[in-house]
Amino acid sequence: MSEKADQPAPLQPMPADWSRALAVVAHPDDLEYGCAAAVADWTDGGREVVYLLATRGEAGIDGIAPAECGPLREAEQRASAAVVGVSAVEFLDHRDGVVEYTLGLRRDIAAAIRRHRPELVVTLNHRDTWGGVGGGGYWNTPDHRAVGRATLDAAADAGNRWIFPELISEQGLEPWNGVRWVAVAGSSTPTHAVDAGPGLERSIASLLEHKAYIEGLTDQDPEEYVRSFLTGNVQQAAARFGGRPAVPFEVFPR
Repeated sequence: MSEKADQPAPLQPMPADWSRALAVVAHPDDLEYGCAAAVADWTDGGREVVYLLATRGEAGIDGIAPAECGPLREAEQRASAAVVGVSAVEFLDHRDGVVEYTLGLRRDIAAAIRRHRPELVVTLNHRDTWGGVGGGGYWNTPDHRAVGRATLDAAADAGNRWIFPELISEQGLEPWNGVRWVAVAGSSTPTHAVDAGPGLERSIASLLEHKAYIEGLTDQDPEEYVRSFLTGNVQQAAARFGGRPAVPFEVFPR
């Protein structure tokens, strides 16, 4: 097989003919580590993005008890979202660290999809491992796997009136069949990408809003750590996106 045939296919530009997105992840900081530069680009273009978090990240900082940590991380997430133009941030109050793939989780996400009626749904890597664009073998967390898989399924659930019919009878949430794509950030098998250049600096500022979390995570200077991590991530995809730093996604059409 030729060297050219061994090379991964170029990443395609993300679909652009949409106006509303719902981003569903497990914890505060997941979107900032995963795709905030893309979110900044989308909101700059006049698109509406809503964040939905399954937990408040209350088990995420070893030195801070959950009762104190949850409200702190919620506040950091709201400030972080505002940096990239997102004003609507919702929390489902599932327990951090022990989220399970259940019908209840699917129902909660399907309800949010019906409320916000997005054309694009974004989530984080739902597979067993992390690998970045080039593959790898870091084990993923149960929360990420559960929320990612439930989001992929809930995108279909939201459009079927006979799945979770109580969403209609109890909450007045009619089916929404308008989800056209589910885009998974952090996938080791991406298909599409967003140019990270326009939103990179704001993505760095957005992640830096998670001050308490980052201080508990590393002894490095926070700005050096964040800039190095995010810049390195977007550069990994450049070779498959015309040399431009990019936020990659695995896109599942609906």
